[in-house]
Amino acid sequence: MVGTGIFLKARIMTCNVGTPSLVMLVWVAGGLLTLAGALTYAELATMMPEAGGEYVFLKRAWGRPMGFLYGWTIFFVARTGSQAALAVGSAIFINILTGGALDRPFFVFHPFGHDIPFGWLQVVALGTIATVTAVNCLTVAASGRIASLLTGIKFGLLAAIGVGAFALAHGNWAHFSMSGAAGTCDAVAAGARGGIAGFGAAMLGALWAYDGWNNITPLSGEVRNPQRNLPLAFIGGMLIVAGLYIFVNVAYFYVLTPGEVASVALSSSVATETVRRFLGASATAFVAASLLSSSLGAMHSSMLANARVPFAMARDGLFFRRLASVAPHIRIPRNALIAQGCWAGVLALSGSYDVLTDYVIFASWLLYGLTAASVFVFRRKLPDAPRPYRTWGYPVVPAIFLLVTAWLLLNTLRTGPVQAFTGLALMVLGLPFYLFWARRGKPVDSEVSY
Repeated sequence: MVGTGIFLKARIMTCNVGTPSLVMLVWVAGGLLTLAGALTYAELATMMPEAGGEYVFLKRAWGRPMGFLYGWTIFFVARTGSQAALAVGSAIFINILTGGALDRPFFVFHPFGHDIPFGWLQVVALGTIATVTAVNCLTVAASGRIASLLTGIKFGLLAAIGVGAFALAHGNWAHFSMSGAAGTCDAVAAGARGGIAGFGAAMLGALWAYDGWNNITPLSGEVRNPQRNLPLAFIGGMLIVAGLYIFVNVAYFYVLTPGEVASVALSSSVATETVRRFLGASATAFVAASLLSSSLGAMHSSMLANARVPFAMARDGLFFRRLASVAPHIRIPRNALIAQGCWAGVLALSGSYDVLTDYVIFASWLLYGLTAASVFVFRRKLPDAPRPYRTWGYPVVPAIFLLVTAWLLLNTLRTGPVQAFTGLALMVLGLPFYLFWARRGKPVDSEVSY
């Protein structure tokens, strides 16, 4: 879950809602909404602990086409685009730490009038994708230990920012009674500032920072004692991350006024400006190292989890057949991992991943909502199926998740119709491929599945 959002979103969210108290309310509301989703997903994951996660739930609740469209969206844009962005971000942070040593393009492509440079930044980004893919081709236990190490590093660095702000910076609690309305708010649309629209836009920012809360789901088939450990992972992880996010944002506003937060330059970040108050010139390097650790950790976990989606689709005969194979003895879907890494590399070189992922947020949350709604479908269709964990607060908790998700989707349609409909178009683009595989593909023999 912890990527770059906690470092970058405070400025935009302050512009969206205006005051620190409302920014904190958005973080709390986003955390509670995500927790409601996690509580709902926990029942589905313990009921069907299989590789593929949401793909399996949607396929069984709403039919094979909906399951395929989820997997298509995840593989084609949503997760691979995010991995590409994290890889390029990692290269940029390494460039900052090395004093700009990577900022030398070898040449520039000009396809369709767009400039796409290729140089050391792109080489490092591709190398990062290849390295993380190779690490994930090790045993699940080894990959998990590396994920735990990276998580510990990024949590430690984030906590250091918060503790350093309170212990070393000259802050003022009076900042929390001020407004950021007079901030410059570069690149924040006027329609996304203030009122319900602003609150909804800020919620999308918080949910982007919380995104990844469901990444354990595709790995359900490889979790030991899933009936116990999956609910702990969903609920415990969500509460810990939400607490850390709120703590760090309180530190931001303790050190900086809302106006200063809203006026941070696009080339910088609120985290950098906060750390500069107590580390001086070393702030840029410290925050770059923090961003690098967060990017690598988020990319590693994303690749570890989401390669199981094309694997599950291929096993059902709905994707390239070779992606259904697993490495002998260690039972890792290496072909799916390699295919995922190759496509993430293509998106990283294209330079269009940020645009694509912005467009697909709407489609992603539509699919999250349909997945959460599956709990109602299964309660009706399979009332006697074993449920090691039952959603706390059912039916109220999943209903709240669905209602707020619907409101966010409608708000996005109103404030960003181009992005919303483009995201839907990218998802629907998978239908011809579904028809092709549904007619010609066959489920893979059991000996190559988990």
